[in-house]
Amino acid sequence: MNRLRASAAALLATVMVLAGVAALRPTSADAAPAGLPGLDVSSYQGNVNWSAAWSNGARFAYVKATEGTTYTNPYFAQQYNGSYTVGMIRGAYHLALPDRSSGATQANWFVDHGGGWSRDGRTLPGALDIEYNPYGATCYGLSQSGMRSWITSFVNQYRARTGRWATIYTTTDWWSTCTGNYGGFAATNPLWIARYAGAVGTLPAGWPTYSFWQWSSSGVLPGGQNVWNGSLDRLKVLACDGPC
Repeated sequence: MNRLRASAAALLATVMVLAGVAALRPTSADAAPAGLPGLDVSSYQGNVNWSAAWSNGARFAYVKATEGTTYTNPYFAQQYNGSYTVGMIRGAYHLALPDRSSGATQANWFVDHGGGWSRDGRTLPGALDIEYNPYGATCYGLSQSGMRSWITSFVNQYRARTGRWATIYTTTDWWSTCTGNYGGFAATNPLWIARYAGAVGTLPAGWPTYSFWQWSSSGVLPGGQNVWNGSLDRLKVLACDGPC
């Protein structure tokens, strides 16, 4: 009896350890959160098999168009047009490099190289990818007030060019660190939150909920795994900026 108890205790301990390890990993594709499935892609994904992505459930896509004021995604046309052709609602995104040029300058580069918008019912407002600096200092050398001003410059110029408020992609940690957890964009700009976990967690200040959630970096779809926090009909409303 004591030997069986010892074996059972050892088995339980092993299960608990494995469960703890699993909890630390990004959620897998079979644990997708509720919502309408979609994806985001960049040049890393190359030419995407959009028919397969559609068959695997994706109904929307965000495609990287630009970063800074010198880079354009060489696969943008295949990705942006291909997602549209199979029936997805798609939009473009811009990776911000706030230490390189002003927000308005980068918004213009984005719009001029694929980041525009049209009221066709299938085009999402462009997204500003504002996150950890892939090339240097986390906050790009800007103060919190300087970062808030930079983002304001970008979203205001994007609206002036397209008539739409840009979606903002970020993480709660970066937003808190680099903007001081500023809540002033929540009333106008949809939130695309990145968090690789089983729950979305605390959102940046001001946003009572998220519009899009990037919940894993890989899965059954190419690129980032995402969900829209609502139905397809509600996503069409965002694409149209109201009824089409």
